[in-house]
Amino acid sequence: MYNIKNVKIFGAGLMGKNIAYVMASNPEFEVTLYPIKEQDPKEGIRRNTRELVENGIITSEEVEKHLKRIHFTTDIDHSAIKNTDLVIEAVFEDMDIKRKVFKDLEERCSKEAIFCTNSSVMSPSEISKNLKFRERFVGTHFWNPAHLIPLVEVIKSDATTDNVAQTMMDIFEAVGKKPVLCRKDVPGFIGNRMQHALWREAVYIVEQGIADAKTVDDAVKYSFGLRLPQLAPLENADMVGLDLTYNIHKTVLSDLCDSHEPSPLLEKLKDEGKLGFKSNEGFQKWTKDEQERLSSDLNKYLIKMLYDK
Repeated sequence: MYNIKNVKIFGAGLMGKNIAYVMASNPEFEVTLYPIKEQDPKEGIRRNTRELVENGIITSEEVEKHLKRIHFTTDIDHSAIKNTDLVIEAVFEDMDIKRKVFKDLEERCSKEAIFCTNSSVMSPSEISKNLKFRERFVGTHFWNPAHLIPLVEVIKSDATTDNVAQTMMDIFEAVGKKPVLCRKDVPGFIGNRMQHALWREAVYIVEQGIADAKTVDDAVKYSFGLRLPQLAPLENADMVGLDLTYNIHKTVLSDLCDSHEPSPLLEKLKDEGKLGFKSNEGFQKWTKDEQERLSSDLNKYLIKMLYDK
């Protein structure tokens, strides 16, 4: 059994700071965030948790207690890195960068340390391919915003031991997350496979002229999207009956998009520089105020759903 006390978050962007905050909720953990480029990284965490404070879910004093357990360094040879029991990597989604991070860490960390990658789609087996102690490597996919979304997917690589996977399941449960185990290292793991199957069909409906983008989104928001938090797909199938589910699939599945390539419409928009919020236009046009409101409304919705605030 692993004795986890010293936790290192490698990557101090939005995901890294929020993961550090989550892990610091366990008073037994000392958390170190690396590398730090901001002058005051604590202010970033305060900013990310401000809505929780404003809604009375946590007090500013409790946030400060979390922050006292979070340390910061720009030195990869710092003693806090060498003495780590658990590393959670949250750097840019680039295979070469991630492999180099773990190569550098394996040279410095204890031979008992557990290594985790927060990649949302990249294979833990491939990321850890060149490591010596691959049995201690596991995928741990937090969902953004990491301090609000409960789910963490624990993904076994082709070498991860059951003990390491279960240790991470236990740790995430102890810090208030909802961990789920992905038994096989497959692209997209569990959640993103389902999410992007839906996105593929949504794009296809627009591409085929069946409905425009806003109509597609409204159809989700005001129908099955409302009940998904309470009634998940396989629960729904059991509720309506698998015989009915079978008959519906016999009728509709042959007509759904089954392309193994990105949509030509998506490729066209990308090539035209219509990248969504980044360019103020994608499937729809977005003003800066609309972008900020959508992001703010998401956090308010999550807080309402999770905390009834």
